Amino acid sequence: MLVFIIPVKSKAAATSWTELSKLFDRTLRSVCNQKSSDFEVIVVCNERPETNFIHPKVRYLDVNFPVPKPNYNDRVDDRAKRVVAGLLAIKNLNPDFVMPVDADDCISQNIATFTAQNPTSYGWYVNSGYEYEEGSKKISVRRKDFHKICGTCNIINYQLLRLPEKMMPYANLTGYDRFLGGHPLAKGDLAERGTPIEPLPFPGVIFVRDRAGESVSMQENILAKFRRNPKEVLRGLKKTCMAPLNEQILTEVIKKEFSLYPIHS
Repeated sequence: MLVFIIPVKSKAAATSWTELSKLFDRTLRSVCNQKSSDFEVIVVCNERPETNFIHPKVRYLDVNFPVPKPNYNDRVDDRAKRVVAGLLAIKNLNPDFVMPVDADDCISQNIATFTAQNPTSYGWYVNSGYEYEEGSKKISVRRKDFHKICGTCNIINYQLLRLPEKMMPYANLTGYDRFLGGHPLAKGDLAERGTPIEPLPFPGVIFVRDRAGESVSMQENILAKFRRNPKEVLRGLKKTCMAPLNEQILTEVIKKEFSLYPIHS
């Protein structure tokens, strides 16, 4: 069984709770649109986003985490600890695989089927996917290294995860894999342990670029981003230059596979 973990930032940390709730609602519908029923979903949140979508596979883990400071490191740390809380909460389910999903992205409806067909794998990283600017009629194709830009990118065998024995107070919550906060690190860290994850053999995720949702880097100003990681800014400039070559029309086939629809109509 595959368990999707959706960490949701606190209402006080949201740019717009109304917009975040709309994005979350779409993400939840996308996650639950799997062709296989061999999955569960756990949403980790201080406050439950506004949605009327109900599904038997979804349950909520209510936490009372403090509001992170408005800087990159604290926000990344907050997301990681929400994921850890979810991972500890599902221990009794004996999951085969887990996939953290940011609360504004959309995923392929084929993921749960694929993981069920490969139960002995160490897992996968999403090497190819799409980037979508909210409201656009086009979509950008990311043919490789998708896992370096989007937090929704790792599907990992649950037995490989290093976790604390039990949930601890927020400030003391340590002892978990560093890649739960730094998603690009999973590929290298797990390979070093002798348990390499493979590239997912199909585009698995749509990275939704918006400033109201879960993307920490999207909410960071360019100067702060440059100070933290100049290469990220340069990659962004390169992406802008290459955009016309990578864009394509957003087709009905893609919309259906990923349950992507406009949140404003």
